Amino acid sequence: MRQRREATMLVFDADDTLWENNVLFERVIDDFLDWLDHPTLDRVAIRAVLDDIERANAVAHGYGSKVFLRSLGECLEKLRRRPATERERAEIDGLAVALIGHQVELMPGVAQTLDDLATRHELLLLTKGEQEEQQRKLDACGLLHHFRAAHIVPEKDVDTYRWLAREHAFDPAGAWMIGNSPRSDILPARAAGLNAVFIPNENTWVLEHDELDPNDTGVIRLAAFTDLVQHF
Repeated sequence: MRQRREATMLVFDADDTLWENNVLFERVIDDFLDWLDHPTLDRVAIRAVLDDIERANAVAHGYGSKVFLRSLGECLEKLRRRPATERERAEIDGLAVALIGHQVELMPGVAQTLDDLATRHELLLLTKGEQEEQQRKLDACGLLHHFRAAHIVPEKDVDTYRWLAREHAFDPAGAWMIGNSPRSDILPARAAGLNAVFIPNENTWVLEHDELDPNDTGVIRLAAFTDLVQHF
């Protein structure tokens, strides 16, 4: 086992790091594309339209299931060049039933890994999204006792990480942000002076993708969440 780092502050992402999340949305999108059955555009082209709409709505309205359903409706209206009917909106809502009340399913080894890390480090949780929806997941996950605090924020940008360091009075240079999203977890944390641990998830939302500098020594890349105990 390699030498572990001394006691420090570890900040954890939630969705798609501690538990699966985006795969549920991807399944709904697959069902939506099947249902839409556009006469000329293929699935790739329709997905590109939806991605553009989701990108704009994330800026204007934030994240979560309600904004996602809004995006599906707007995609339908743009492609069919007319307002969605009440029946169509009901059918879209029906496609997304699986998102409502879904049980939180932890990634393999998450609970045991946090048990171990909490004996040596201070832990924080930082997640973005709609307050009520994210709080439901936090309440259901069974992990909150590990963390000094859990914060739900509308966006995870450089200012968010600077605020977090001030709020909990830690030195960014001695802290690590752990997550699956280059856009929300790794790049803004690095810009704010934190180190970062990138744990890729094949189901990460396409809008959270971004390029990481392969020469950045402040970023550790791990294959699995359980590998954290080899480094911290």
